[in-house]
Amino acid sequence: MQVFSKILRTLWNLWELRALVLLSLSLQIILIIFSNRRKYSKGNLIRAIIWLAYLSADWVATVSLGVLSNGQGDNSQDDQSYVIMAFWAPFLLLHLGGPDTITAYALEDNELWLRHLLGLIVQVGVAFYVFVRSLKPSQLNFAAIPIFVAGCIKYGERTWVLWSASSQNFRESLLPRPDPGPNYAKFMEEYILKKSEGFVLSWDATQVSHDEANNSAATRERLSDVVILNAAYDFFLIFRRLFADLILSFQDLEKSLLFFRDIYWEDAFKVIEVELGFMYDVLYTKAPTIYSLWGVARRFTCILSTTTALLAFCIIDWHKYLLVDAIVTFFLLVGAIGLEIYAILLLLSSDWTSRWLSNHWSGKPNNWLRFITSKKKWSNSMAQYNLSCSCLKSEPTICCKILKLACIHRTIETYLSGNSEDVPQYLKESIFKQLAGRSRRAPQFGVRKELCALRADQVLQQENCKHELGWSFDFEFDHSILLWHLATDLCYFCDIESDGKDPRISSKLLSDYMMYILVKRPYMLPNGIGQIRFQDTCAEAMEFFQENKITIFNEDACQKLLKVEIIIPPSEIKGDRSKSVLFDACKLAKCLRSMEREKQWGKQQKWEIINQVWVEILSYAANQCRWNHHAQQLRRGGELLTHVWLLMAHLGISEHYQISQGHARTKLVVL
Repeated sequence: MQVFSKILRTLWNLWELRALVLLSLSLQIILIIFSNRRKYSKGNLIRAIIWLAYLSADWVATVSLGVLSNGQGDNSQDDQSYVIMAFWAPFLLLHLGGPDTITAYALEDNELWLRHLLGLIVQVGVAFYVFVRSLKPSQLNFAAIPIFVAGCIKYGERTWVLWSASSQNFRESLLPRPDPGPNYAKFMEEYILKKSEGFVLSWDATQVSHDEANNSAATRERLSDVVILNAAYDFFLIFRRLFADLILSFQDLEKSLLFFRDIYWEDAFKVIEVELGFMYDVLYTKAPTIYSLWGVARRFTCILSTTTALLAFCIIDWHKYLLVDAIVTFFLLVGAIGLEIYAILLLLSSDWTSRWLSNHWSGKPNNWLRFITSKKKWSNSMAQYNLSCSCLKSEPTICCKILKLACIHRTIETYLSGNSEDVPQYLKESIFKQLAGRSRRAPQFGVRKELCALRADQVLQQENCKHELGWSFDFEFDHSILLWHLATDLCYFCDIESDGKDPRISSKLLSDYMMYILVKRPYMLPNGIGQIRFQDTCAEAMEFFQENKITIFNEDACQKLLKVEIIIPPSEIKGDRSKSVLFDACKLAKCLRSMEREKQWGKQQKWEIINQVWVEILSYAANQCRWNHHAQQLRRGGELLTHVWLLMAHLGISEHYQISQGHARTKLVVL
């Protein structure tokens, strides 16, 4: 029994290959247009489109080649149709090569380069089989040769880029040259020889510290776009080793400190943005192979090949083929040329080309550079998640219940829940000033490295309130985040009429951002039981809200929470049964409010201190996050945590520096 009628089966057999080939071209157009936008967009719709197109593109092209290889053009009366359809095989190789704007959707795709290499061998073999099978005394076969060359180039480029961006090969490519150091055996031989001659010897080890080298700091002034672009590229060549989990040298620290200590905060973040843009291109696009002399040559070879094929097809007698097949072929040719032209335009408008032009074009194309450097580099946003508001959300709808029944509700919530806010300028300024101040106050590198392990000790010590507030950091890191998140919320709504808007608002944004990281990106934080604490705290908060008939979290809700007397520590009552921190957070909020009276703080000063504490929490989280998790965020519009992590490395606050001696020059001294 046939499920589909004979007419439907005939129609499918007639249009199967044509539809697949056109779908493959459409997916390539979608990828080249949208894939580069994920560098600066956090939109879930864009990510979903790119994800579907990326996964479907290879599958559609592979299936199309399989259908072509099963064609019956050898002995059927549709001989001419098979010849023109076989002409489509090289185009499918072009599509398998993919656009220049995306080679890997996620970092893990780079690790599958060996699978793509096998796919390259197999698919090129299949395309060549289809081509040989269709060899007839026809001019169309000659027009297929340049497309076949372009397809092999594109597919080979993609495989090579995946191989070079894989963690092992990327790491090996960045390893420094082996340095044996001074010849120890010869030094000791000279030492023993002189000692045997009766000399009284000693040795003098002179060292050059980075602080001495930094005394000649540059004058503080705003940087031009060209200077920012060139500085970002130079630092990218050095600090890309962070994304391979390699250490940095004394010279790297010296160069970075000399530049970053004496520039404006805005310029510092611009350099970081461009630097991470270069890193995104290396990990997820064909940048390593196209931004070179041979890469440009291959681009022009591809566009010349496709243009030659189009001209050849126009010259030959294509009327002898079916009109629909001729139209599909025209679409493929024009689409291939259009994709190549668009790729060249993207190449010309990239930061890589801008840097090359600024260094090699004596005319200094300022307008061109200004246009390119003004393009958006990352989303400049920070996701928000509020525990109190999540506890008061409405009852789940029928749709949500169905998704929960299908066990995919958490995946959907990850993409749909929460919102994002732009990173305020005040917050960037406070982050840079606080981190630069920490770097300056640590004259020795060992002391600066110890700052990586601090949470908020320095801030509380400087403000003389460690005795009153230090207990909030005696727990695991996720525990402290939850405590300060709820305490910040309570203070925020109680100080609704506060005049100090900038530190108060930025503290709230940072608080909700770190809660988002804790709930939605827990792998970016140190190991802990944050999810359990979050769930228990939510359960206790919901119970309290229901008992007090609270439907919205506002000043009244905060006052009701703060009215609860906290005499016995909550942990002694709950024991190990619950990990909730709700009333510990109330205790912290009361401490913060009481400090206004005891320390005679104004609300502005209190919020500045809270803001500094959150910057410390942010920087600690950034430094504890693994490099591969930072790299993953580059394809999701970028993450403030990643920008702070790289800024800390530039200021020497990083565990990637293994420096104890600096430049050591030892010589023998005759006493």
